Amino acid sequence: MTITLSDPPAVAGAGAAVHGVVSAHDVFRLPDLWQLHLYGYTAELVLEGTVHAIKPGHVSLIPPGAEVHYHYRGRSEHLYAHFRLPGGDERRVVPVMRDAGDQAPLIAASLRQAIAAVPDTRARASAEVWTVLWRIANLPVAGSAHAVVAAAMEYIDADLAAPLTVPGIARAAGVSHNHLTRLFRAQTGHTVVAYIRRRRLSRALHLLRESTLAIPAIAAAVGIPDLQAFNKACRRELGASPRALRASGPRAAARVTRRGTAPTSGAGNPAGNGPDQRRG
Repeated sequence: MTITLSDPPAVAGAGAAVHGVVSAHDVFRLPDLWQLHLYGYTAELVLEGTVHAIKPGHVSLIPPGAEVHYHYRGRSEHLYAHFRLPGGDERRVVPVMRDAGDQAPLIAASLRQAIAAVPDTRARASAEVWTVLWRIANLPVAGSAHAVVAAAMEYIDADLAAPLTVPGIARAAGVSHNHLTRLFRAQTGHTVVAYIRRRRLSRALHLLRESTLAIPAIAAAVGIPDLQAFNKACRRELGASPRALRASGPRAAARVTRRGTAPTSGAGNPAGNGPDQRRG
C-alpha cells in the first residue's frame, strides 16, 4: 500500500489495547481512519484473504475501510494509533506487516508519547505518529542488500571520529569485506571510503558554520585529526579552507549584523588561533 508523508497525520485516537481475553477472534473496520499497531504478542491478522503472522515487535498499517480479522492465542496487548493522512507528493510504499527489529523500542516510545498527548495536545500526538510512520517507511527488509548497506551507513555515521576501516564496517554489518564493497557500490554508486569521506566533510561543514568549536576540535570530531590533512580535505571536497568556510557561515553573518562590519581574519572566531589559520 502507499502512504503519504508530506505532512503530519491527524490523530483521532491512540492507546494501549488488550484483546484475546473474552474472545479469540475479533473483527475491526474503521471507515475513515488508518490503523497503526505495534504488537507485543503472537497471533494472526487476516486482511482481504491474506494471512499475516503477528509476532512481538511487529508493526502493521491498515488502510481506511479495510476489514481486519484477528485470531488471538490468549491475552494480547498492543499499542495503537488511529489517524487520517493528508495528501501530498511524499509517498512511500509499505507492506501491511513489518518486523520493526531494533526500531521497535523507539516506535513504542513515540506511540506512548502520542497516547499521553491525546486528546489535550493533538499537535504533539501527530508529530509522534508522523515520526513512527517515517520509521516504518524506512525499515529495511531483513537480509536484503538495502539492509546491509543501511547497517553499514548507520555504523559509519555513529562513529565518524573513529579510525574507520572497510573490514571493520563489514563485520559490523555482518558481511565480508568484498560483499559489502559490491553491495555498497550497487546501492549508492559510491565506494565505502567515498561515503566515509563525504559524511566526514558534511559534518565538518556543519560544525564549522553552526558551532563555536575550535577547528582542531572539529577535525578530531570528524576523524581527521591531522590539521594539514583536514585543511587539504576541506579544500578538495568543499572548495575552501576551514577558516574560509567558517567565515562564510550563518554565525559569521550574524557577527556582521551585530557589529555592522565584515569579519576579519580571526576576528570573533574562537578557532582563530589554530594552526589552520596560519595556512589560510
